Amino acid sequence: MRTLVANVEEVFREAAARWVLVAYFAISTIFILVFSFAINLDIVDGALAGAKIFGQAVESRDLRNGGIDIEQLVLGFESGFSVFLYIVGTFLALFATAHLVPRLQEKGTIDLYLSRPVGRVQLLLSRYLGGLLLSASNLFYLMGSIWLVVVWKTKVVHPQFFLAALVILLVIASFLSFSFLVGTLTGSTGVATMTTFSLFFLSLFVAAHDRMAAALDSELAAGLLHGLYWILPKTQEMGKAVFALVAGEEAPGRLASALTLSPFLTTAAFGVVCLALASWHFQRKDF
Repeated sequence: MRTLVANVEEVFREAAARWVLVAYFAISTIFILVFSFAINLDIVDGALAGAKIFGQAVESRDLRNGGIDIEQLVLGFESGFSVFLYIVGTFLALFATAHLVPRLQEKGTIDLYLSRPVGRVQLLLSRYLGGLLLSASNLFYLMGSIWLVVVWKTKVVHPQFFLAALVILLVIASFLSFSFLVGTLTGSTGVATMTTFSLFFLSLFVAAHDRMAAALDSELAAGLLHGLYWILPKTQEMGKAVFALVAGEEAPGRLASALTLSPFLTTAAFGVVCLALASWHFQRKDF
């Protein structure tokens, strides 16, 4: 247990030593500050009487007719902004953790780790856990700060905003597993980063597999496309789930769709398989 904790701590120390930790949280802080200064609301008796976003006044018939209910506005704003955080949070996490396995396999570094009384699989999984905790800490810092800014400016509290963080963390965990698999196979941070982001966009592309397959002449190609969709993480569906879970009762149709277990289960299964393959290859690899 001590070795596991020490390996997880090593991930944070390594990220700090290589300035990854500083850059990771600094970029998130910039997003928070920009958001804080960009949103200016004039609230009178619980209703929005005026608003400026990025210096531009919001013109609305509802504003001129006596204001907009601030709770409805905040709920709509948080649900929309959570999708932005879904993309930003995932990308920052993958950038910050892509080096974990390639760095581990460098000559000298791997010799030091393998000299410790810990198995290879446990070593890799502890690095994975450390990367996931690093990603989670920044994600909750980013979303928690945005949430506090909203509460500070509107006095409206919507805890369901944090439901988005759980979905985003599942997506990060799945793609981090794929990054670890590529990292064990190639030992290259650049390749791990490029392939992981390519997979993210590919999974968005194949979300329209039904319409794409209908346009194909070959049944084999259509079958392969459908199979690829079910194998890959459901990036688009997870984004919709983020929006719907935060919006809650304001988007009943989307909420019902978001609660469908299939996208969550297949996304999680993809991560588990990738991590298992990475562990198997790392255990057999000759250093």
